[in-house]
Amino acid sequence: LYPAGSVDVSGAQKRADVLTYTTAPLEHDLDVVGPVRLILYASSSAVDTDFAGRLSDVFPDGRAIQIQSGILRARYRNLTGDPELLEPGRIYRLEIDLWATATRFKAGHRLRLDVSSADFPRFDRNTNRGGIPGDPIPARQSVYHDQDHPSHLQLSVLGDNP
Repeated sequence: LYPAGSVDVSGAQKRADVLTYTTAPLEHDLDVVGPVRLILYASSSAVDTDFAGRLSDVFPDGRAIQIQSGILRARYRNLTGDPELLEPGRIYRLEIDLWATATRFKAGHRLRLDVSSADFPRFDRNTNRGGIPGDPIPARQSVYHDQDHPSHLQLSVLGDNP
């Protein structure tokens, strides 16, 4: 468990069920100001599941301070349409809003994105059943990041950052 806010989440990032992507140490300060969005190409063995993303600032001493996070319940992926269950095994393009920030990542620090299928207790557990009552069903998630499925993090960088 971790409390909300700017806390060290490096312990949660070491879990086997959390994907982490970390940059090399920054050569210059980097100012990120504005919306943060995770574009994720993913599939699931379940008809519904959650995908969560978190951006953190990794200090030279290894602390990873949470900057922003967000979650998407897959059946609500179409913001303008009705809820729609997933077809197990099919790859979907998902947009996860990590809200906005105004943060300076200092030279020597690293940016880290972690992706998971839950963020409990901050968000309710997903039983992976599409809202149908019953015991939770385990789900196997796959995240894709290749030429045809370019999962990526969108950041708004301020000024003349190199």
